[in-house]
Amino acid sequence: MVTQRRWSVLAAAGFAGLLVCSVVGWRLGGLDHARWPRAWVYAGQWTAFVVGALAIRRVSGSRVVSLIVLGGALLQLLAVLWPPRTTDDFYRYLWDGRVQAHGIDPYRYAPIDPALTSLRDPWLFPGPGDHTLINHRAVPTIYPPVAQLYFLLVHLVPGERRLPLQLAAALLAVATSMLLVVATRRTGVDPRAVVWWAWCPTVVLEAGNDAHVDVLGAFFCVAGLAVLAGRIGERSAGRSRAGLAAGALLGAAVGVKFLPGLLGPALARHRWRWALLGGATAVLAGSYLPHLLAVGPRVFGFLPGYLAEERFSGADRYPLLGLLLPGPVAAVAGVAVIAAVALAVWWRADPARPVAGGVVLVGVTFCVLAPEYPWYALVLVVLAALADQARWLAIAAAGWPAYLVGSLHLPIVGTRAVSYGTAALLVLAVWLIRRRVGTVTGC
Repeated sequence: MVTQRRWSVLAAAGFAGLLVCSVVGWRLGGLDHARWPRAWVYAGQWTAFVVGALAIRRVSGSRVVSLIVLGGALLQLLAVLWPPRTTDDFYRYLWDGRVQAHGIDPYRYAPIDPALTSLRDPWLFPGPGDHTLINHRAVPTIYPPVAQLYFLLVHLVPGERRLPLQLAAALLAVATSMLLVVATRRTGVDPRAVVWWAWCPTVVLEAGNDAHVDVLGAFFCVAGLAVLAGRIGERSAGRSRAGLAAGALLGAAVGVKFLPGLLGPALARHRWRWALLGGATAVLAGSYLPHLLAVGPRVFGFLPGYLAEERFSGADRYPLLGLLLPGPVAAVAGVAVIAAVALAVWWRADPARPVAGGVVLVGVTFCVLAPEYPWYALVLVVLAALADQARWLAIAAAGWPAYLVGSLHLPIVGTRAVSYGTAALLVLAVWLIRRRVGTVTGC
């Protein structure tokens, strides 16, 4: 029998390995540097994370949860010390904030539009003509209005260009860990489950270092679900206020990125569903209205182009289904699978623990669509932590091989199919084992 001391040592060793691998990865530089070594470093990060997290889940004591949160904070602090290594999205964030600070709606113009020439910062436009570091330079922004407000607020913070964004993302990651502790205790989940978020390599890489805005959506998700799980008095007025507040926070999450909207079916049978809907609608309508009045239908920015660019109508977007079905049929089947799971979640959702159904729908959607952008999975990671269902982190890990295919010169569709297929089988296997032998902590 492994003693508490040995579990503690194993947890410390896992955390140390995660920390070392993270630093080594950041020191390797961008995606075009040390390509295969980076892949092995990422594999080391995930291995160390699994060892450390599983071990610390078996350590008891009043300080364990605090140590988990502090460990996550240390990882985020280190992440900020290096510039973003595996993304250029932050350039668009900086540009959108700059445009708004000058009183221009971010959905009105593309970055290279002549109307914005006077706003061109040599740092963002280092070359002659229209050369810029901003991706998708010829199209308007895709990010929803709550994300836009975040970009503006961060732009107003003084500091070196990338640093305020990274610091904001790191602080949000730590704040989310702290909210998870509150939310898990309110729902009766072991608060040590916060380790699945605080130490997860996806959070370490995509929050404090790459500064992806998705961490803000994860924060709002947990905040809304924490309010929903709070002990509200019997008075109907108190329940309505709590429902409206939770709905507003969840609406803000959707206003950052649309993925948190997948929580809808799990909440549709909640006793506060109308208050939730009202709060979410008010926030989304209120955030979109100024932009709608300013630019009309252009408020959706590059979203229609993104859907076409990501091939949502072809088999390549659905690599697991595409192995069995032709292109258009695979697309229809993918939508049908997601819709069927959404219906099942709505029908079987536990109103007291909606996150359990939410994490299933989000996880299945990832398996069907197999996105190659690992930062999208930040919402999945935070839901897995809140539900204490660590098996879904395999889906989050699957995004990394898919993201690295370009630098490693691997076939993208085949890699996505293998990566997400393996992850899906692992999730299914753990679920079957749990049903056969009983609940396994943290799985």
